[in-house]
Amino acid sequence: QVHLVESGGGLVQAGGSLRLSCAASGFTLDYYHIGWFRQAPGKEREGLSCISGGSTNYADSVKGRFTISRDNAKNTVYLQMNSLKPEDTAVYYCAADRRPRYYGCSLNYSDMNYWGKGTLVTVSS
Repeated sequence: QVHLVESGGGLVQAGGSLRLSCAASGFTLDYYHIGWFRQAPGKEREGLSCISGGSTNYADSVKGRFTISRDNAKNTVYLQMNSLKPEDTAVYYCAADRRPRYYGCSLNYSDMNYWGKGTLVTVSS
């Protein structure tokens, strides 16, 4: 059974950093496109970053501040978040997309097949 579990969220001051983890069980992360998304209260779910093989992609809102990476030995994907802003406050989710590799990874939540339950990130001003 496929499971994704996010961790690493918490309360941080503006300008600080957090590293989120997305641990997978029941499947091998490296065989899927993996994406990070977030949803703030009253807002739509937003695609932030994704990784597929050696390729990565970032939304403009986080480019240069967030970095996605993967540890295949731990079957875990990470999102390093630096220079955090109050507007980064949201529940952060990881998701897996099982489309063939040639599609490339997607920041569109409708392309995702599996989701974690999320981890809350709160950035204080």
